[in-house]
Amino acid sequence: MARALYIHWPFCAKKCPYCDFNSHVREKVEFEAWEAALLADMRAEAAEAGDEALTSIFFGGGTPSLMPPALAARLIEEAQGLWGFASDIEITLEANPSSVEAANFAALASAGINRVSLGIQSLDDDTLRWLGRLHGSDEALNALDIAQTAFDRVSFDLIYALPGQKPDQWRAELERALGFGTSHLSLYQLTIEPGTRFATDVRRGVFEPLDDDEAAELFELTQSLTDAGGMPAYETSNHARQGEESRHNLTYWRYEDYAGIGPGAHGRRGGFATVRHKKPENFLRAVGERGHGIAEQRLLSTEEQASEALLMGLRLTEGVDLGALETRFGFSPQELVDMDKLAHLEAIGMMRRAGERIVVTAQGRPLLDAVLGQLVADSLVEA
Repeated sequence: MARALYIHWPFCAKKCPYCDFNSHVREKVEFEAWEAALLADMRAEAAEAGDEALTSIFFGGGTPSLMPPALAARLIEEAQGLWGFASDIEITLEANPSSVEAANFAALASAGINRVSLGIQSLDDDTLRWLGRLHGSDEALNALDIAQTAFDRVSFDLIYALPGQKPDQWRAELERALGFGTSHLSLYQLTIEPGTRFATDVRRGVFEPLDDDEAAELFELTQSLTDAGGMPAYETSNHARQGEESRHNLTYWRYEDYAGIGPGAHGRRGGFATVRHKKPENFLRAVGERGHGIAEQRLLSTEEQASEALLMGLRLTEGVDLGALETRFGFSPQELVDMDKLAHLEAIGMMRRAGERIVVTAQGRPLLDAVLGQLVADSLVEA
């Protein structure tokens, strides 16, 4: 059953113009009410998925570093009582690199957080303002210094492929980032998501996204610099020193079970897909009425599970073992992937095979969605 626990904290100080995550700005947050609701939701989930010790917990958001450290400690304590912890459990918290939140880092570490993921996003002040961030670059780097003292493991995010961004600009920023000595980096190309302010800006002609060919050039540069810096990609946008990969995210990409609690959280357990109520007020109401925040729980067909496992696994540079998926779901390699299209993708350098393991190559990763759209067998898609 569940080996990982995701806890969603939905509140932010400000909604960023590129963000389509389930984040909300509220004038006041009743922390006691949220503690009670999250604990109740966790207990309900553990009753369904509590057979195995947790290997990871991830506090995502929103901005969970706005959560009082005492609340994080209470949730960690409850999770340990309900599931038990693996001896080397990874407990990650996403944080904004503001001075206010950095002041809580020592307390969060004392609460049990041993890994932090900082949303730095850029090392340039003009870019940070354009991205709608509340911190400046100096503040972010100070927070990074504090984090590297407080936590065992530190990761941070950067956004690239910005409008008008040139290779020499990105090279300088990424080389600087690699010099900070963290064990993990998440490097995301700017994506214009529907429903965001940036989507409105693009529609109104305020700015134009970077051309696909130019973005692909920056992606290739990213792979080259991170490889040379000892932090190769282990997933399309995630880079780590050997052994420093995010164990929690590997749970997702290797399609292992995880419990998800809090507003909008998704989960996978025992073949069921779960999703919690998205709006914070609706989540609180549901927990008050039913003792959990689940809005939908659905048993996935084996075809759906196999398709999800294939699509998630191919995001990883290790790829997927079709033989292992056959053992797990009962579908032959020919039923999992379109072998003719796999052969074609292999011939043009987008895929490679090693026995029963298939891998999207460095050449194919910039076009991952298109590659996956061709590869998955029609029988799985139609199911």
